[in-house]
Amino acid sequence: MSDNPAVEKLAKLIKGIHFAMLATTDEFGEIHGRPMATQQADFDGTLWFLTGISTHKVAEIGRDHHVNLSYADPGSNRYVSVSGVARLVRDKQKIKELWNPIYKAWFPEGLDDPELAALQVTPTKAEYWDAPSSKVVQLVGFVKAIVTGQRARGGDHAELNLEGSQSS
Repeated sequence: MSDNPAVEKLAKLIKGIHFAMLATTDEFGEIHGRPMATQQADFDGTLWFLTGISTHKVAEIGRDHHVNLSYADPGSNRYVSVSGVARLVRDKQKIKELWNPIYKAWFPEGLDDPELAALQVTPTKAEYWDAPSSKVVQLVGFVKAIVTGQRARGGDHAELNLEGSQSS
C-alpha cells in the first residue's frame, strides 16, 4: 500500500467495484465510454486493465491519452470519478501478472494472443461521493432538511489530487 493519503483513500473507495466505465475522446471530440474490468491487484497509484490492441479505445488513447474512469457502487452509495493518463503496455511479464483464464473468451490464444495488451491508467485527480448506505439514515437526513429548511447533506464529497503519487 502507498504512504500517500490520497492513494490510500482512492484505494478504499474503489475496492470491490469490479467494473469501471472508461471514457476516451474520439477523433471528432466526442466522449466515448465503455465498461472495463479493473484488475484486482492492490491499488498503488496505478490502475490496470487488459485490452485488445486493435480496439477503438486504444486508437483514441493514441490520439489523446487523457481518460476518465467512473466507478459506481449504488448499493453502498459510493461513486468515484478518476481522471488520468493512459498508455498501452506490451510488457509480457505485466500481462502475465494480470492474466486470468476467463480472459480467454476475448483472447482465444491466451497469453500468446497477438491482440493482448495491458492498459495502464495513472490517475491525476479523483472526485468522490460517499453517502450513508442505510436508507433509514438517508430518510432521517431528508426529513431533517425539510423540517429545518436546510439543504440535505448527502454524505462525503471531496477531490483527491494524485499528481506525482505514482509508484515506479
